[in-house]
Amino acid sequence: MSAALTVTTGSATHPGLRRALNEDAHLASTPVFLVADGMGGHEAGERASATVIAEFSRYIGRSALALDDVRLALGRSRAGVEELSSAGNGRAGTTLSGVVIATVDGIGYWLALNIGDSRTYRLADGDLEQITVDHSVVQELIEAGELSAEDAVTDRRRNIITRAIGASSTGEADYWLFPAELGDRMMICSDGLTSEVPDARIREVLQTTPDPQAAADILVEEAVLSGGRDNITVVIVDAVSVATRPGTPIETDDIDMDTRPRETAAGGVR
Repeated sequence: MSAALTVTTGSATHPGLRRALNEDAHLASTPVFLVADGMGGHEAGERASATVIAEFSRYIGRSALALDDVRLALGRSRAGVEELSSAGNGRAGTTLSGVVIATVDGIGYWLALNIGDSRTYRLADGDLEQITVDHSVVQELIEAGELSAEDAVTDRRRNIITRAIGASSTGEADYWLFPAELGDRMMICSDGLTSEVPDARIREVLQTTPDPQAAADILVEEAVLSGGRDNITVVIVDAVSVATRPGTPIETDDIDMDTRPRETAAGGVR
């Protein structure tokens, strides 16, 4: 039986221009596509992000995952990161954002997850949508009407996050489950990208660079050239074959990518 959702991927990472270590870690292998941005200093962040990615790497090779699989990996990740802290590696912690491939009645779905301020976006029909919601002080201020999105970019509190894996945080991840559409381009990134490259430019690169690896390379390079004040990681995932019903995939060669109909469907589950 054909896979419900088949993808191509690209990924790139860079320590930036001001950091000695790259504390980001990422995974871009079916069915898991994630970015983890470590924190804690003295190699604690590097180990924390690597610990989380190692847990999710157990799922490589499966065609799809269920929400319970993701929650199990997150639980193991949290235990592993907390063990790092108790072993004297500082207050180790990490963000985590991304998507995994899921299925509902044989149809391909994206299951997005997020904890912290790394982000997951979807480009569809030329529109760039931020799927995840930052767990950060400035995001809470934006939602309260006390800070504009424009001012948040330079606010001194922009690096303070309210949830993480480890770092003494008990906050849970958020989840979104929505149908995959042929031509979807998902982008997952650490805040080293979004703090340097505006959304309009990110959208332009994603829209005009068909190859996912080339697009990831360009975005990381532009973040470095714009200042590179933090570690930068980008993962791009393109849906190239999606089952419209069990056993009947359609592929990118079969339709006009510019005129296909699309329904907007996104729901949060906790």
